[in-house]
Amino acid sequence: MSEYIQVITTVDSRAEAQKIARALVEKRLAGCVQILGPISSTYWWDDEIVETEEYMCLIKTRRDLFTPVEGAIKAIHPYDVPEILAVPVSGSSQSYLDWLNGELVSRRE
Repeated sequence: MSEYIQVITTVDSRAEAQKIARALVEKRLAGCVQILGPISSTYWWDDEIVETEEYMCLIKTRRDLFTPVEGAIKAIHPYDVPEILAVPVSGSSQSYLDWLNGELVSRRE
């Protein structure tokens, strides 16, 4: 099951989230990207506590595609230090994983 991951990133606008989602799906690096938000984020930045509104992308992919997913996100992402976290999938329906794998770039490419 850990062959599959969900990658999480956040951005400051729905338009930026949609831009990332579209690029990843078009390149077949993600089978699906869900956009949640707005969400409230609180974090340290430049020695200050920042409270802001963001949009979260939940990216469904395989572990072997993490590096190209990370590169594609960094190429588009507006932040200096984007959040890019990969979480292993510990359980899923086999039919969903079959669908997901069919939508992703082949390991041979």
